[in-house]
Amino acid sequence: MSKAMRQMLEQSGRAGAARGEAACDPVSDEAYGPLLEHQGTGSAKPKAGTGGLLEAALTRQNLQAAWKRVKANKGAAGMDGLDIEQTAQVVRQRWPDIRQELLAGKYRPSPVRKVTIPKPDGSQRELGIPTVLDRLIQQALLQVLQPLIDPSFSEHSYGFRPGRRAHDAVKAARGYVQLGRRVVVDVDLSKFFDRVNHDILIDRLRKRIDDAGVIRLIRLIRAYLNAGIMDGGVVVDRHLGTPQGGPLSPLLANVLLDDVDRALEARGYCFTRYADDCNVYVGSKKAGERVMVYLRRLYADLKLQINEAKSAVASAFGRKFLGYALWVAKGKEVKCKVADRSMQGFKARIRQLTCRSGGCSMEQTVDKLRPYLLGWKAYFGLAQTPKVWRELDEWLRHRLRAVQLKQWKRGGTIYRELKARGATHDVAKQAAVNGRRWWRNSAKLLNSVLTIAWFDQLGLPRLS
Repeated sequence: MSKAMRQMLEQSGRAGAARGEAACDPVSDEAYGPLLEHQGTGSAKPKAGTGGLLEAALTRQNLQAAWKRVKANKGAAGMDGLDIEQTAQVVRQRWPDIRQELLAGKYRPSPVRKVTIPKPDGSQRELGIPTVLDRLIQQALLQVLQPLIDPSFSEHSYGFRPGRRAHDAVKAARGYVQLGRRVVVDVDLSKFFDRVNHDILIDRLRKRIDDAGVIRLIRLIRAYLNAGIMDGGVVVDRHLGTPQGGPLSPLLANVLLDDVDRALEARGYCFTRYADDCNVYVGSKKAGERVMVYLRRLYADLKLQINEAKSAVASAFGRKFLGYALWVAKGKEVKCKVADRSMQGFKARIRQLTCRSGGCSMEQTVDKLRPYLLGWKAYFGLAQTPKVWRELDEWLRHRLRAVQLKQWKRGGTIYRELKARGATHDVAKQAAVNGRRWWRNSAKLLNSVLTIAWFDQLGLPRLS
């Protein structure tokens, strides 16, 4: 793609010069090359003489970085069905026209494609997948807006912010509880991303952007908010919400919810917020009830609704936050552990990946498991429960031994394979005779044959 793209850049740059477009721009060819490979960081700020934030978003350097990020994310196609490479072909041919439409305020984003994914509680989360072209434009806008807006957010906000992550929010929560604030006001918003009020959001965004071209920029962002959603082949108009799936959605969510953060800060509350998950830590249940009443009023002002079934004022040790729960160790030290629901989700996913009738070899099964195990281990690395990690490792190896026996299936095959791996005659015979008892046979009987070292050789990551 790079060679063809370079040719496109050279040709379109010459054409733009011939027409006299952007003649006074110090980088006049930046309008014509969003897809040239570039090693930039992805952040951009408006430069003197470029005319504002929208022009800064459409510079060559910023678009190159945006394309690199969109390409690296390997997302699915939007409603137009065009993948990354197909979109590159379209942009090669149409980018000058697209850029002019953007600058003139005439660009109209495509509707997003509705996708639903299961949530741990059994409900469905709705995502809206923009086209690759719209993801490119949104990413370019994000790279210009985030460095300017993000520093104004509350220090208690951790979600989707540069240099911050879920671990920081969990550590802050643990610190508040360690200081004695052991009652939590756990607030869950009902369908937050589906109920964002566009007028309120645009008003809050406008107040944060000090730019001469703010009207064009706001008009473009509102166009993305108002883009319809394709559901079952039918485009449905949308007047509320900022569907998850687009690069701009997390930033816009933080812009809206920063009002609540500032109100809580003004009263001196200890709290952490990650996207729409907000926990306030207080010293008593009575104080927690007062905070809950206050939060209901704050969210109502934003036309948002609290999910009363999932929200509560309760002990901090009985609630989960971002997949973690808290417990008290010796010496009254507050520590983190994996929440029970997260643990159940982990085992359910492992069972899916290690289906005994899946028809995969053990090597293939381990290959499927490896990225999930490594990602899960990295995310829950704050958990201070070494015994639980060891037990999970033992459970996983037990299950894989059962899978292996099921794959060998026949008694004669089981006997032969175990003998080939160094099993004694008695162990191989006992396993072969009871060949249909996969789970029972795969316990202590096979530990000396299908050993931890054997799993290590297969590349199975250890959690402990």
